[in-house]
Formats: sequence, C-alpha cells, structure tokens
Amino acid sequence: MGRDVRKSEEAPEESDELQLEGGEEEEEEKSSTGHRRYLTRAGAERMHKELLRLLNEERPKVTAEVSAAAAQGDRSENAEYIYGKKRLREIDRRIRFLQKRLDTATIVQPSEQTDTGRVYFGATVTLEDEDGARVTYQIVGSDEIDAAGGRISVESPLARALLRKKVGDTVEVIRPRGEIEYTLIQIRYL
Repeated sequence: MGRDVRKSEEAPEESDELQLEGGEEEEEEKSSTGHRRYLTRAGAERMHKELLRLLNEERPKVTAEVSAAAAQGDRSENAEYIYGKKRLREIDRRIRFLQKRLDTATIVQPSEQTDTGRVYFGATVTLEDEDGARVTYQIVGSDEIDAAGGRISVESPLARALLRKKVGDTVEVIRPRGEIEYTLIQIRYL
C-alpha cells in the first residue's frame, strides 16, 4: 500500500518533505495539484477491499460472460459481448486507478497523531455555526470524500480553513450560499 506515517503535523500544502519515523526524510509523490496525496488507514482499507473485490469477483465474472458471448458467433452485433467488453475496460481502468492511488498515497493513522490540540489531516472536528447548530466532519483525502458520512476533503475550503486551528478558534468559510462562520468545539483523532 503506501508508507505508514506516524506524524501528520504538516499541512499537505506546506512542505515537500515529510518527517517519517526514525528521522528519515523522503520525497513523497504529489497529486496533480502539487500536494501530497494522503489517505487515512480506514480509507486505504476501503479502497483495498474494493480492489480485491474487482480483481477476485467482478473481473472473473465479466470475463466469463464475455467468453460465453464470444462463443455465440458474430461479435459485431452481439450486445452481450460488446457490453461485456465495455464493462471489462471500466473494471480494468478502476483497478489501475486504485492500484496507483494505494501505491503512491501516504497512509496516516489519525489515532497516532501526537499533537491532538490542533486540527490536522485525519481529525474529526465538531463545529458550531452562527445559529448554534452543530456538525461533525472528519478531514480525509480526496479519494475518501463522503459528505453524507461526514468525511470532507483536506483540500476543501472548510478543511483548509480548519488546518492548525485549536478548540475555540473561529473560521470563516465562503460557500455558494454565502459566507458562514464556524467555531471549533471539539477535535478528536479516532
């Protein structure tokens, strides 16, 4: 998968190097935006599980369907064959994508964060808006986003505003519906 990182004290956009265990510094592969690509351990496990499912279940099943369709004769007008080949290409594309992401990502275990008083990658934060409504988000990598599940990208405007903040700090975020102000109520690393 990727490298196991014990500290994630640097914001993704602030340094080209990451301090790894043992004091060794290494250059990490960066995303197309020039930032390092991070994944939480849970996110990497979800991606790995999907990769295994595609390799061990989906691809063999579709390959068998394509072989059966090909055995029926004329492939140019065989919808099952044409659709099966298209589905196989989609599966292969997704497999390559997942393999590359897992191979190049820096894996971060949020529970191993040493500076738990500030917001860094992997933090689960509880925020209170101007009206007193509370919301909880976990700051994750761009491949792990699930707004309904409370996971937002480290590259999102809200997450960028929260990085390195501590409990009691207030941040302003510009959204499509207008500006909103949040107060940081709680920081957890699960």
